[in-house]
Amino acid sequence: MRNGSRATPKLEREPQTVLFEIANGNTRQACSLKTKFPTQHQASRYLRQNWNRIEQMARDCLARECLEDGRINLVMI
Repeated sequence: MRNGSRATPKLEREPQTVLFEIANGNTRQACSLKTKFPTQHQASRYLRQNWNRIEQMARDCLARECLEDGRINLVMI
């Protein structure tokens, strides 16, 4: 039987990073976006709401070959 208490989501004080991929020809390119949001939910929502701009930034980095350990790393300022 379940206990009556519910687990409350823990707010992280550290910036959250969201991982995503973009198509690169027949392959996928791993990308990350480091945000200033305290929860993964907020960071993911930001990614979805700003997808067109973030995808274009990632493609610009891909064209300039700005990869770190095989990944495109974007940082929200």
